[in-house]
Amino acid sequence: MSARPPVTDWANDFDHLDSRWIEDPYPIWDRLRHSCPIAHTERFMGVYFPVRYQDIRTIAYDTEHFSSRRIIVREERPPVLPPAPPITSDPPEHRAQKTVLLPAFTPDAIARHKPRTREICRELIKDFSGRNGCDGAADYAQEIPVRVIASMLGISERAGEQFRKWIHEVLELGITDQAVLLRAIGEMDAFFAHEIAQRRAAASNDLISYLVDARIDGQALSDEHIIGTLKLLLIAGIDTTWSAIGSCLWHLATHPDDRRRLVNAPELMPTAVEELLRAYAPVTMAREIVKETQISGCDFKPGEMVLLSFPAANRDPAMFPNADRVIIDRPENRHAAFGLGIHRCLGSNLARMEITVALEEWLAAIPEFVLGPDQPVRWSQGTVRGPRQLPIVFRS
Repeated sequence: MSARPPVTDWANDFDHLDSRWIEDPYPIWDRLRHSCPIAHTERFMGVYFPVRYQDIRTIAYDTEHFSSRRIIVREERPPVLPPAPPITSDPPEHRAQKTVLLPAFTPDAIARHKPRTREICRELIKDFSGRNGCDGAADYAQEIPVRVIASMLGISERAGEQFRKWIHEVLELGITDQAVLLRAIGEMDAFFAHEIAQRRAAASNDLISYLVDARIDGQALSDEHIIGTLKLLLIAGIDTTWSAIGSCLWHLATHPDDRRRLVNAPELMPTAVEELLRAYAPVTMAREIVKETQISGCDFKPGEMVLLSFPAANRDPAMFPNADRVIIDRPENRHAAFGLGIHRCLGSNLARMEITVALEEWLAAIPEFVLGPDQPVRWSQGTVRGPRQLPIVFRS
């Protein structure tokens, strides 16, 4: 990324691409929470950033003043992009577009993918045999959701590198480089158009065939609708989950007491996963302001954007006692890692399953590990946060 003007006033000139924000945003959010709970910047053509749980919740549920038609803050406004239903949809269209996907993401439907997920994790760990470490992000966390989503879509798992390239271009490079963004979108459109044509010629038992056969109010989905939804499932189903898995491994590598406790008491895994999701929620979504309104004394101007930081909501001490502490047996945990409002994550059952299986298999095979001393941890830039480089050393 090219050099950016440094931030000297987080309340009035924040930049979520600033290296300090990328490395460790939590102290910044905490200072804002006590001094200016709704920050603003003129960068990115004007963006608001609430940091309190209640304000974020209020905006997430307010579809009258805040639209989902733009969900990523970019340096310049791109030309009108094809929709990615249902995440870019507003009422009344949103409900039907989300409902048509629900059968594929029920707990029972996701349970059918659990054995393959476990096989994938074991295959990856087997590749570490004879090694004293690995990149926990690139070699493990990133591989799992890529292969699981490919399996669900009926696409070769060998397409993973291509998927990773597109995600990097759309969610990171494309924030500041419109040409990269549009090229990646064009490549994805062509890729999925080909897959749809194949399913129309010969259907199979996969998610693409399901969408080809799906109906809303008796009408088949258009190719544009299906392609948009597939791009959503690819990007949202991969980057968010690999970021969460990587953050979990980072925490366990740097908090040996939690790691050993989880190894010795695996029954804590469900509550531990929820707490790690709360503490290291990966996703910040954007909304476009379409009607002037006021929240907590702050005027929101139409045409500007709002970053809905569910990670910041999860660190609000007004909602979570000891919010900056990871408590793996936290008894009550109504976190917002999967979002709030009508766009709450459709794939939460899938993400929970993948994270749980990934940690179970890793800890069973590699109970002792630390961060490697020779290379730094590198975190992603943009609105999905997770380690992109995570050097790990195995300990006997």
